[in-house]
Amino acid sequence: MTTRVAQVITKFVAGAGGITLRGSLALDPDRFSVTIFAPAGGPFADKAQHAGLQVVPLSHLAPVLSARGDLRAVRELTALFTSKKFDIVHTHSAKAGGVGRVAAQRAGLPAVVHSFHGLPFHEFQAPARRKAYIALERRLGRITDQFLTDGAAVAAEAVRLRIAPPERIRAIASPIDTAEIIPVTVASRAEARRLLGVPPDMHVVGTVGRLDHQKAPQDFVAAIAALRRRDVCAVWVGDGPLRPRIEKLIARTGLVGRFLLVGERHDVPALLPGFDVFAMSSLYEGLPCAIVEAMSSGVPVVATAVNSVPEVVVPGKTGLLVPPRDPGCLARALGYGLARPDELERMATAARVHLGDRFTSEALAGDLAEVYDLALDHRSWPAMDSPQAAPA
Repeated sequence: MTTRVAQVITKFVAGAGGITLRGSLALDPDRFSVTIFAPAGGPFADKAQHAGLQVVPLSHLAPVLSARGDLRAVRELTALFTSKKFDIVHTHSAKAGGVGRVAAQRAGLPAVVHSFHGLPFHEFQAPARRKAYIALERRLGRITDQFLTDGAAVAAEAVRLRIAPPERIRAIASPIDTAEIIPVTVASRAEARRLLGVPPDMHVVGTVGRLDHQKAPQDFVAAIAALRRRDVCAVWVGDGPLRPRIEKLIARTGLVGRFLLVGERHDVPALLPGFDVFAMSSLYEGLPCAIVEAMSSGVPVVATAVNSVPEVVVPGKTGLLVPPRDPGCLARALGYGLARPDELERMATAARVHLGDRFTSEALAGDLAEVYDLALDHRSWPAMDSPQAAPA
């Protein structure tokens, strides 16, 4: 008998969207029938449909908080869940996680699974907002049968804050498309530089991500400026709401011509070999696929020490870690690496060994199948007590 799975995601784009797509495609089609619910658009919708997955566009699910809009999204999803009679609803990230889980409960569906692709709260939020988010996640946890997280650190935090009980949460590895990875070679580096329009004699510090608050692009710009090296070119692959602000900051710091905002690209694997260093300035993350892809290509990584990032960026062994919101420290780490290419190469080699074969779609499919079976067998689990107060 086929298990009908509804995947609900706020934005069907890189990151959580890629993980959702790769996991859905890797599931055994003889056991699972997958339908993806997401707002209209998104670069992965066509890929999913071309691969035979059904994608249902949502009219009211949006990233921004809106009491009226969120209520409409709940009603929309409740109606869809009721009409299609799914066995499992699997939600991803904060907004879809809230709206989707409430809708699944209202529709009376048998099982609910939620994936944390990073936690929706962090140390840089106002304390009242952070406290409210934690309280909301605890309440949603009471209507969730199983939890998945990108990395062990995120799972540990969810357990510590009593958002998820220990017997119902599993840390997984975010999959990448290993078939698309292009190793760093003389030829691939030259081709990447050509695609980026970067002179071959420049050092390149690059990253991949949305230009939004989470990724702290202003810290990335400040770090490049603090390097004070005219032989360094920065590349940011991705777009987002902060682009106009970052363009002004680049001009103000004198980096015009040496800081490239190349926008959304569909050839990221071909661009990565052009980076001398992959740098991440994020304030919070799960376990970023972009870092895993860079490491798999053989690009050394300098990243902020947030959430599950240290599980792959092991300090001094597979990369360098810096504190978030400290562009000066990020600049020093980048300068250290650029001055020691042999050290960077050593860490890049160790990183590929450290990753092993954990980050494949097949590994994720196995985890998903096991968790879905557990969720459907939730009657065997003890009832989840009301969460007690925990440190926030």
